[in-house]
Amino acid sequence: MHGSQSRCQTNLPHAVVGADCRDQDGRLATRTLAEETPVALAYNGTTLAVVMATPADLTDLALGFSLTEGIIAAPSEIEDLEIVRHGDSVELRMWLTCDRSDRLAARRRRLVGPTGCGLCGIESLADACPPVPPVACSLSLTADDVSSAVDALTAAQDINRATRATHAAGLYRPGSGLLLLREDVGRHNALDKLAGAMAAESVTGTSGALILTSRVSIELVQKAAAIGIGILIAVSAPTALAVRTATASGITLAGIARGSEFQVFSWPERITRRLKPTGTKQ
Repeated sequence: MHGSQSRCQTNLPHAVVGADCRDQDGRLATRTLAEETPVALAYNGTTLAVVMATPADLTDLALGFSLTEGIIAAPSEIEDLEIVRHGDSVELRMWLTCDRSDRLAARRRRLVGPTGCGLCGIESLADACPPVPPVACSLSLTADDVSSAVDALTAAQDINRATRATHAAGLYRPGSGLLLLREDVGRHNALDKLAGAMAAESVTGTSGALILTSRVSIELVQKAAAIGIGILIAVSAPTALAVRTATASGITLAGIARGSEFQVFSWPERITRRLKPTGTKQ
């Protein structure tokens, strides 16, 4: 949102809260929980979507959602952003430049999605699987890079370490490590927050690999393509449709990345395999 105005109330909900609980023996204890807040995304005075999200990095969420959903093409197309609390919920009020009005009208719908839901409110079957843009990628990783990226993401998840309840999305660059990371109770929100942070700092999708803590469904591949990601690595498995979509868009998709092991489902030439010692069966 270069040159735009961003205003935020200071009394927003906390991202984590303490809660009393009892252990298996009935002893009283205190547990840190991740907060889950209804967040409305409103454009030019009309609510387009409501997501359940962790109330942190909301400017990134507003910007990233707008980009990955195709509502804007650049941060400068958001002229004003106001973050307003309404009791236990939050509203992200955005005002767009005039040349975005037609795109907004075409996409206007009301969407109420539970945590982790990315397609609720789609009005036609064609809208669920639109063509994804082709992604050009010159980045390559080694097998050790994949392991290092997942380890770096895990180590940087402060909210999840405290709560064991959040997903994360990070951007990893070989030789530089983890460039950016965002967490949220929703996997789609985590990626949108990362996309917003990347746009705010002028970091392109071609500069690193996307690392996700969740399974990979088609919506995450669509969002990755929207921000120009060429390599996507996840700790869980992809769906079959996600693999077909990644293949069609030119995205290298690796999943089940845990420890030193992972599986590459599309465009494997961008990840060089780990050489086995001499005498070891291939």
